[in-house]
Amino acid sequence: MPKNSKVTQREQSHEHVTESVADLLAHEEPLDYKSSSLNVGPAAGKKVPQIEVPENDGRPAWNSKLQYILAQVGFSVGLGNVWRFPYLCQKNGGGAYLVPYFILLLIIGVPLFFLELAVGQKIRRGSIGVWNYVCPHLGGIGMSSLMVCGFVGLYYNVIIGWSIFYFFQSFQYPLPWSDCPIRKNGTLAIIEPECDKSSATTYFWYRQTLNTTSTIAESGGLNVKMTLSLLVAWIIVCLAVIKGIASSGKVMYFSSLFPYLVLFCFLVRGLMLKGSVDGIAHMFTPKLEKMLEPQVWREAATQVFFALGLGFGGVIAFSSYNKIDNNCHFDAVLVSFINFVTSILATLVVFAVLGFKANIMNEKNAEKILGYVNSNVLSHDLIPPHVNFSHLTTSDYAEMYGVIKTVKEDSFSRLGLDPCLLEDELNKAVQGTGLAFIAFTEAMTHFPASPFWSVMFFFMLINLGLGSMIGTMTGITTPVLDAYKVQKELFTVCCCIVAFLCGLLFVQRSGNYFVTMFDDYSAGLPLTVVVILENVSVAWIYGTKRFMQDLEDMLGFRPSMIYFYLWKYVSPLCLIVLISATVIEMAISPPGYNAWVQELAQERFQSYPPWALAMCFALIVVAMLPLPIVFIARHFNLMSDGSNKLSVSYRKTMMKDISNLEEQDEARFILGAKPGDPAVPARRPYVTPAGNKALDPNSLSPNICYGTSYQNAAISPTTPTTPPTPVTPESDS
Repeated sequence: MPKNSKVTQREQSHEHVTESVADLLAHEEPLDYKSSSLNVGPAAGKKVPQIEVPENDGRPAWNSKLQYILAQVGFSVGLGNVWRFPYLCQKNGGGAYLVPYFILLLIIGVPLFFLELAVGQKIRRGSIGVWNYVCPHLGGIGMSSLMVCGFVGLYYNVIIGWSIFYFFQSFQYPLPWSDCPIRKNGTLAIIEPECDKSSATTYFWYRQTLNTTSTIAESGGLNVKMTLSLLVAWIIVCLAVIKGIASSGKVMYFSSLFPYLVLFCFLVRGLMLKGSVDGIAHMFTPKLEKMLEPQVWREAATQVFFALGLGFGGVIAFSSYNKIDNNCHFDAVLVSFINFVTSILATLVVFAVLGFKANIMNEKNAEKILGYVNSNVLSHDLIPPHVNFSHLTTSDYAEMYGVIKTVKEDSFSRLGLDPCLLEDELNKAVQGTGLAFIAFTEAMTHFPASPFWSVMFFFMLINLGLGSMIGTMTGITTPVLDAYKVQKELFTVCCCIVAFLCGLLFVQRSGNYFVTMFDDYSAGLPLTVVVILENVSVAWIYGTKRFMQDLEDMLGFRPSMIYFYLWKYVSPLCLIVLISATVIEMAISPPGYNAWVQELAQERFQSYPPWALAMCFALIVVAMLPLPIVFIARHFNLMSDGSNKLSVSYRKTMMKDISNLEEQDEARFILGAKPGDPAVPARRPYVTPAGNKALDPNSLSPNICYGTSYQNAAISPTTPTTPPTPVTPESDS
């Protein structure tokens, strides 16, 4: 072919290509690389797009946002809000206690709750899977969390069993704990001595319900009534969680909302009772000097810590069933606020009812004094002139009691008068089971229609406990079901059967003492260690900058910079102080329990025997044992780090984004551009608040702790398929 012919053909071909390119340019929509989910830097004036999550990734999802919020509220709001918070409020200065509690809720509670929600939602796995991804060497965090969930679930369901027993006992009038039983001895009828020395409600709790022994060493055999109640409790829990969130989500609609209905009913009814206002006024009378005591801040931090369910794995498990673009920051603030308000509401109810109970005791003692005056045992001159027995106030009785005690000092003890101070009544109420099953129960016997209120109260306790148990069981089942292909229903049933058999330890006649042991030692220190390692692994190993960038990518906005400082400095420091204070408290406090002595009809503190002491420390060691074991095993490559086990949704999203970017690069190549052309807007590097260190996405390595980073922005079409050489990550500081 002639040379000039070839030139002509090449020119025609070039004109045709130019024409094709012109056509392409005419019909092409502008490519916006900033809209890619791989780019986490927001365009000026534009909202960062949210990551699209595959709808068919196979993972269950919540039916609605309301269902999810109710599940988180049901898990975090538990029995501790009703019987622990009011006690701490009374013990630590009344209204003054709310100040350190609220401050610590803001600087510890909300940030760490937000952190757990975020990692669960992003990685979409249970606690074991999440911490394997963030830092494989600290993968034992999830396993320790699962162990603690197991220990807590064993004894927590026993408390639900006790509530079930009282619930069914409430369907009778008069209530069985309203009066002491009568013992017949031939023709004589005498009050049961143990009940006469204590009270009807105390006797019913220790003797007729628990039938407790005098020491932890004396088993006494199984308590049949409590065994059946525990069986019913585990059947209810099993039915609630057997289908995962498909069944537990529906249960939460009732179990999370019903307690609020009961609390509001109790508050309204309580405010109508005489003396209730005195109780509430006592609550809101602050003792500001208490705020200066370190013990108050330690107990406030501990309560914040456990009130939100941090470290149990339930928060992460529930969040893992969310859409990846869900606003988990809003959820964290909302649930924390609801939890705080619930604690205050429960405290109002408790103080109102106990104020009424103190007023009842005042009236009984006032009747005694009036009888002594009428029989000339006491002189009319001892009664202050302004005292009106028809409308006797707490302060009036206290003044009258003080005068009589001073004048009749020698014979005062024979009068049988009680001080009946509101503070003393609240102190006697103690906390936990002492408040729910003795003090509050006794107050309800004086209510009109007392069986109705008793049924409502214990049904509320059942639902509060059930919400927490669902979260606890989800914290156990979700990580296992994520890691192993086992049938959900079969695994759940097996867990409940094993837990019931292990729970027989707590339904012996001495079982109440083991409940106290597990409550004191199985969760406190191990959970605090778990949460501080969660905080450190995200803020210092994975990197606060990277985590903040992930949140911006996931939520569509950048959370406040205050979280940067809270996660990196404030929260870890507070947790270290809390751990130190907990260890010191355990060292200086003699390990023991309050045993019910039948002969004296009262509680006496007893030290644990050596075998029980060993059991206490075994609970702590076993719960934290996975942490060093997993670290050592992975350090010496004895265990897979699980870094290639990305969740289905995350893997699909990542590959889809890569595919989209490859198609866009190919189009640019046809139009004369090169892959990775500089014309593509570069991702703005995320910098620290100090502002001078950019993040290098290529520093991520599968062989270091955050090698399984969920940084979509770090992946590009030009990234080599071979793993990069591990490098030392930049410091966040």
